Amino acid sequence: MKNSKADAYAAAGVDITAGYEAVRLMKEHVARTVTDGVISEVGGFGGLFRPELYGIKDPVLVSGTDGVGTKLKLAFLADRHDTVGIDCVAMCVNDIVCCGAAPMFFLDYIACGKNVPEKIAQLVKGVAEGCVQAGCALIGGETAEMPGFYPEDEYDLAGFAVGLADGSRLPDKNSIKPGDTVIALASSGVHSNGFSLVRKVLEVETADLNVPVAELSGKSLGEVLLTPTKIYVKPMLALFKEVNVKAVSHITGGGFFENIPRSLPEGIGVKIRTEDVRVLPVFEYIAARGGISQREMFNTFNMGVGMTVIVSPEEAGRALEILRANGEEAYILGETVSSDEGIILW
Repeated sequence: MKNSKADAYAAAGVDITAGYEAVRLMKEHVARTVTDGVISEVGGFGGLFRPELYGIKDPVLVSGTDGVGTKLKLAFLADRHDTVGIDCVAMCVNDIVCCGAAPMFFLDYIACGKNVPEKIAQLVKGVAEGCVQAGCALIGGETAEMPGFYPEDEYDLAGFAVGLADGSRLPDKNSIKPGDTVIALASSGVHSNGFSLVRKVLEVETADLNVPVAELSGKSLGEVLLTPTKIYVKPMLALFKEVNVKAVSHITGGGFFENIPRSLPEGIGVKIRTEDVRVLPVFEYIAARGGISQREMFNTFNMGVGMTVIVSPEEAGRALEILRANGEEAYILGETVSSDEGIILW
């Protein structure tokens, strides 16, 4: 901004010129996300988006907001800031795609103790990559420099997504019957939930995050724990186009026991044989190091399953075919049963 300078404000810890530089550096990343609906430029007071409604009988807006949580502590420790933006987008768009919505646009919010333009640009780089993976546009955001509120080398990151669904094709959990098929979509790792427990059990604040760990296939703790949350938007939208999807659950905080029942009607539960769950090595490592019971693990983490889908048994084969054709490791996880328990592990 020409002639914009505030020395007194800078002396109080807020450097507005650093904010301008951060915006300049992030523009190339934001540009990667532009879609046909974007009708505004970076820097305006509001992000403008014109949705394409052709072929949609009953347009329904679907929104979701979330943050990255204490996984950010790993980013601080590893001094790596270009992946947590993907997590931020994933947590929002994976939620709204559970409703059959195609994400249209995203906004981010970064609060920091000190605005280091290069670091902020790295965060936005990750957000932009997440938007590209989800097929949505990054049309705005806010970077708040808050000295005295956050430590200088720390920040928080949250976001907000809006998608569009056809009301005539929304998943209907009340159509679920006993004997329906539950399909698992594999996760990429811990994703963005349970990190307070991870940090305590693995003592990450004092651990060497770069040392290879045999139990993690020779990968380092930093590499495994900072693996971005998988974004399921494109394969799920492909599935919605061809299969009658009855319900979808995004497996986040609370694991199987909290999230799968959110998409079930009263009187219906899901029966899962634990040996059928393709548990990732990182979860076995956490359980062993912390002496955590199987029940607690399934009630905290995704255990290798980032999303579940419920379809009729007649459409299960076609659903697996579509998901696998779109790059997903998808497999039959269990079935629905008459039960008030929600989740039945055996």
